[in-house]
Amino acid sequence: MLNIHKVSISFQGDFLFENITFRLGNGDRVGLVGKNGAGKSTLLKVLVGEMETDSGQIATEKELSIGFLKQDIDFVYGRTVLEESYEAFKEIKKLEAKIETINCLLVERTDYESEAYHQLMVDLNEIQHQYEIIGGYNYQGDTEKILQGLGFKREDFNKLTDTFSGGWRMRIELAKLLLQNNDVLLLDEPTNHLDIESIIWLETFLKNYVGAIVIVSHDKMFLDNVTNRTIEISLGRIYDYPKPYSEYLVLRSEIREQQLASQKNQQKQIEHTEKLIEKFRAKATKATMAQSLIKKLDKIDRIEVDEDDTKVMSLKFTISIVPGKVVIESESVSKHYGELQVLNNVNLLVERNSKIAFVGQNGQGKSTLAKIIVKDIPFEGKLKLGHNVQIGYFAQNQAEYLDGNKTVLDTMIDASNETNRSKVRDILGSFLFRGDEVDKYVKILSGGERNRLALAKLLLQPLNVLVMDEPTNHLDIKSKNVLKDALIKFEGTLILVSHDRDFLKGVTNKVYEFKDQRIKEYLGDIDFYLEQRNIENLRDIEKLDVVKNKVDKQHNKQSYNDKKKLKSLHNRLSKVESQINQLEKEIKEIDVELATNYDVTVSNPNFFDEYQKKKDKLHELMEKWEAVQLEIEKTNK
Repeated sequence: MLNIHKVSISFQGDFLFENITFRLGNGDRVGLVGKNGAGKSTLLKVLVGEMETDSGQIATEKELSIGFLKQDIDFVYGRTVLEESYEAFKEIKKLEAKIETINCLLVERTDYESEAYHQLMVDLNEIQHQYEIIGGYNYQGDTEKILQGLGFKREDFNKLTDTFSGGWRMRIELAKLLLQNNDVLLLDEPTNHLDIESIIWLETFLKNYVGAIVIVSHDKMFLDNVTNRTIEISLGRIYDYPKPYSEYLVLRSEIREQQLASQKNQQKQIEHTEKLIEKFRAKATKATMAQSLIKKLDKIDRIEVDEDDTKVMSLKFTISIVPGKVVIESESVSKHYGELQVLNNVNLLVERNSKIAFVGQNGQGKSTLAKIIVKDIPFEGKLKLGHNVQIGYFAQNQAEYLDGNKTVLDTMIDASNETNRSKVRDILGSFLFRGDEVDKYVKILSGGERNRLALAKLLLQPLNVLVMDEPTNHLDIKSKNVLKDALIKFEGTLILVSHDRDFLKGVTNKVYEFKDQRIKEYLGDIDFYLEQRNIENLRDIEKLDVVKNKVDKQHNKQSYNDKKKLKSLHNRLSKVESQINQLEKEIKEIDVELATNYDVTVSNPNFFDEYQKKKDKLHELMEKWEAVQLEIEKTNK
């Protein structure tokens, strides 16, 4: 399907990766992993043709279609959800425009018997046939079905995409990719802006995808649930194993240990041979044997051990002073943006040393409440911080909180004070900003580097409460593990907004779910929450079954006359449908005859009159069908 052979990419003379080779086939679900800056997103751009290689070849099957979900989505402002989703059907939209143009010409012209008019009819028939083949009569229904599957409601369809959060925009983009039925899907951090329910839905979809998938993700659980193969980019090379991420780590570790053991044994043999060579060289009678051993030594294939990039940041949050027992207390907190109500009369009590997770669908108010707690935005109601509370805040949109025109070092110095200014370079070094890297401007940093810089800034301020909004976005898996370990060891109070299930495990012991402008408390970890949500979903299904049984009972109580009337109406409906099908078939046959036989109007002067009568009759039957259908619905009620 897709062959990558000895591909190399370099920046300013340094190779990002060199001579990498692999193949993608149907059913491959590849997790593309590696540290921030290893070249994962670059490789996706190479595969889709957005970036040229320095050397090597990429061979694809003829007419291979590739769908690419980027980290940053560029939406055209002013489109509705449906209009943006329909962008998936560019070929269908072109044909629709052609059909509309031809129909306008047919209405305007009166030269029914001219060759030009007949040619328009032929063109229209051909285009309509092509339109039907590529799904032109089904795409609108398919789009609505997929959007509803992704959590959109019908009332959302005609809303502008401008009014939706990043997570909901990501769903629209996913819907477009799903509707296109591409042979290959390239997904760059697809879970970054998705809530837990959407991630679970995406996992199900990708498991059933028949084409090839390459996923760049730092969500360990997502990778384990979806992928069947892992490719890691490390120090310019790739390591390719047919295993999900966690199994790959174990396998690669075992292989590396075997390589180390084999290399150690080989080194002993080489040292022994070298000693013999030195010993035999000194004796003329043994010179031939020495030469033989030298040749043997030169032919040995030296065992190489896979290189492993073990550099990770180091992080430890320490509390400044011990706060009072009650850290945060809110009463009737509400927030709205224009006409959109996000939070309504929310009450919250956070005690010292609590470890809390905020979860829920995008746009339900998690980040909003986090901003209210740190007094970043105005709100209605009361919110009081406890005695000696000092909050450290990590914002989701770091780009807005960091000055792009400052260097990494200047950013840290400006955030420091007299007591910790001398530690700035040491802190930056522990976050992997070493040497000349501290002189980089913030605006050229990657997403992962910005997150590391924001975390480093947190260490410069006194804190005993941490409010962290999606801190794992853009962090590689190793950095996430370091952050997770630091939060587990943190002795203060933690409020964590995250959709990363694996990251939340073991970190928090209480979950607040945001839904319908309210919050609901679950006294347990993320696994307990997911378990309870499943039980609640099952209860909802049971409630639907109860409602259905009630409806069935009411239906059984219908009077004999109603049942008799319904049977008669259904018979009439069936008869009308049969007449419609027959008439549509006849009209289609006439269309074909008109397109293939130019002389048909000559042999039958009344051809167009009869043709129009059939169309009028079809219109009359359609109205009749609609009237009967409405009568059935009315009787059922």
